[in-house]
Amino acid sequence: MASDQGRRREKMTNYLADTPVVARGYCPGCEPATDPDVERVSVQYCEDHRPSMVGCEDAKVVAATYLSGSAEVGGDANRAFCDFVHRGVLRVRE
Repeated sequence: MASDQGRRREKMTNYLADTPVVARGYCPGCEPATDPDVERVSVQYCEDHRPSMVGCEDAKVVAATYLSGSAEVGGDANRAFCDFVHRGVLRVRE
């Protein structure tokens, strides 16, 4: 530690520095001949080739309730096991 006293301490940061992007963006609809095995590319669709966000199956899904909280499948078994593990321990006096 004595040798560290003369050194200037650098301030540590809690964020990551930006890293350079090594892949170029491309749209598969505009550049169908681009081979991702040969070149580093990142898929970035243009407005003309953007995939639809609405599918034919979306209308079949009906969500009548909003589930939230800690409900889970098998929660009763988990609760019983948790109660067993965290039970109070009775000590027997001799």
